[in-house]
Amino acid sequence: MTATPDSVARLRHGRIALAVSFFVQGAVFALLVTRIPAIQDQYGISDGLLPVFLAAVPILAGAGSVGAEHLVARVRPSVVLRWVQPVVCLALLAAGSGDAVWEAAVALGLFGLAVGGLDASMNMLGVSLQRAYGRSIMLGFHAAYSLGGIVGASLAWAGAHWHLSLAVLYAPLVAVVIPAALVASRWYVDRRGPERADRDGGAEGEPAARPGSRVAMRLLLPLCLVMAFAYIGDSTVSNWSAKYLQDVLHSSEQLSTVPYNVYMVMTLLGRAVGDRGVRRFGPVAVVRAGAVAAACGFGAVALAPGAWAGMLGFTVLGLGLSVIVPQTFAAAGRLFPGATDIAIARLNIFNYVGFLIGSPLVGALGDAWSYRGAMAVPMLLVLAMLFYAHSFGSAADRYRGGHERPRTADVG
Repeated sequence: MTATPDSVARLRHGRIALAVSFFVQGAVFALLVTRIPAIQDQYGISDGLLPVFLAAVPILAGAGSVGAEHLVARVRPSVVLRWVQPVVCLALLAAGSGDAVWEAAVALGLFGLAVGGLDASMNMLGVSLQRAYGRSIMLGFHAAYSLGGIVGASLAWAGAHWHLSLAVLYAPLVAVVIPAALVASRWYVDRRGPERADRDGGAEGEPAARPGSRVAMRLLLPLCLVMAFAYIGDSTVSNWSAKYLQDVLHSSEQLSTVPYNVYMVMTLLGRAVGDRGVRRFGPVAVVRAGAVAAACGFGAVALAPGAWAGMLGFTVLGLGLSVIVPQTFAAAGRLFPGATDIAIARLNIFNYVGFLIGSPLVGALGDAWSYRGAMAVPMLLVLAMLFYAHSFGSAADRYRGGHERPRTADVG
């Protein structure tokens, strides 16, 4: 169908609204993970019990992603996202407002369940909009998430600097972002009938595997592995970069806080320009380049003679990993044009698998062997992405080509 001015405007508004949702989620998640030590102190959670809490959140998030898969069979992803995002924000506020351990358990449990549904529904809408646009826009949404993460981490730093309680830090943000997200949700755009009608067939007559079949799992498995490997790398940076710079590369305590910020900034920059690279060179080339860059970054960190060389490694690493996750979701949408929501919900589980594995894996190897040697593990996993790059499309694929032409019937 030919796009009309009204449909073009609606898509543009839907794109901005979804970017707001990604931004809010980035800020909220950063405010949680960067203040884990403060949450531990506030509730008196022991060092032995803390890993249980930290592991429970991604496990419950995986369950939330599975729940989203079943919900979107009955209601649109936009409806799920509209109501689950305020729940995530309120769960953050609850986590900063209690004083009993059971209150922390309930708040973090609710946060985990809700964030799984949130991540899944956001990316469902992103892939649907990308198909309607007929060109790569997924990296832009994840750039908004990275920008939100930088803002959230900066607010967390300010809260720590000024010794603000968690409730005082979280309450103003939640009071602002919940209304903002609800107002933006009025312009969400998602697919109507075709998502359910095309369960047994692909776009434009292409065959599509039934969800849950052996063929479908064989197609989805490489993307699941890439997703897990990417988040193992990401969790390595978020959990170990400061310790690595201070204990292994002998930096000052102040300098040791910089690598993660540098990593986040480079992730934002990579995603801000990455869509243009995908449009020009195709997703396979961009994923391969990202994997090579990320592996070089881990190698530079492992071999760094000093703190500044290590900082350079984390810089290259952020640029490389920035393109992988958005393109993995986009590839799932291309592989399963008639069952995109289900594929994304299942793929999203491996986001949390990577987080669950990455931090304890590197920590265990670092304690038993060396932290330099431990950096080789995510480096090899990132290099393994090269073997699965073909799953992102043929080398000839271009977003201006025929496989994702704008089709206004695909959007609500």
